[in-house]
Amino acid sequence: MPQSPRLEVRNLVKHYGATRVVDDVSLSIAPGQVTCLLGPSGCGKSTTLRMIAGVDMQDSGSIHVDGDLVCDTVFRIPPERRKIGLMFQDFALFPHLSVRDNVGFGLSGSSKEKLHRISTLLERVGLGHYLDAFPHELSGGEQQRVALVRALAPKPRIMLMDEPFSGLDNRLRDEIRDDTLSVLKEENASVLLVTHEPEEAMRMADEIALMREGRVVQSGAPYNIYNAPVDRKVVSFFSDINMLSGVIDGASVDTAFGQFFAPGFENGTKVEIVFRPQHVNIDFDRAGQGPNSTEIAGTPARAVVERARLLGSESLVEFMLCDAGTKIKAKVPNVFLPKPGTVLWLTVRRKRCFVFAQKAD
Repeated sequence: MPQSPRLEVRNLVKHYGATRVVDDVSLSIAPGQVTCLLGPSGCGKSTTLRMIAGVDMQDSGSIHVDGDLVCDTVFRIPPERRKIGLMFQDFALFPHLSVRDNVGFGLSGSSKEKLHRISTLLERVGLGHYLDAFPHELSGGEQQRVALVRALAPKPRIMLMDEPFSGLDNRLRDEIRDDTLSVLKEENASVLLVTHEPEEAMRMADEIALMREGRVVQSGAPYNIYNAPVDRKVVSFFSDINMLSGVIDGASVDTAFGQFFAPGFENGTKVEIVFRPQHVNIDFDRAGQGPNSTEIAGTPARAVVERARLLGSESLVEFMLCDAGTKIKAKVPNVFLPKPGTVLWLTVRRKRCFVFAQKAD
């Protein structure tokens, strides 16, 4: 039996002057679920978070926690009474208070109960020996852990996190994200995490709500959004893309890679065929086997290497199709660095291609 949502947001709208920055946003988050509100800067993610927290007021729509109304345009529970934890990009620790007092700030109960809660959480994130330290004595990663523990200490039903890992270096960020996710799951908190990084959303989320220009354009499990995107912009938000253009003729479209079957479109419809660089196969000749030829499909297209770069665990090769004059990128595992001017043959994995009707950007 499905759980009732811990947090439910219905049709939130917010204007700043004449600009509609949040446009009919609805979300539902179950107990213990991590949902990432993902999108580019300026798409309305943080504004949505601030309305849920009670920092900003919506122009229309409502917010519910465990089925109870928290806020609409008439009724409003103050932020401090919503049992919602907040964690932002700026950790906002009190510099004059020790770690113990930072975490315990706002906690109720006896001194013994508060110390037990503080110590237990700090031990959980490996900072049990920092009770009496001050924020300036801690590294960025340690400050982030203290901020997390402080937000969790009052046992909020919901945790709102706004780009909390963006100030950390990449290697430390992965470790801190994993530790944070583990603690949040142990606490069974429902989490709404705002981020502009697709990798972070894929790594942390049970569900992703992808925003664009104030609206949620697609929501669902990370696997589904990545593998069943609703349009070209969703594909390109998660990775580099290649794109071919064509016109539907008899439920198919002709390209340099042969015909693509495209049911559901009327004849004459202009379409975009979108595929990721890792789904391009490279062959040394028209029938040969290249460095990533695992699923040959369609007609091989002759292409000239323009540039090749090593990206660490994979190589990126940029081509120009000889007959079509179209640029194509291919990603190959390990080291593959053909010289510019080398002629190779490309094919595309049909099952990994998406066909969309052309839209004006």
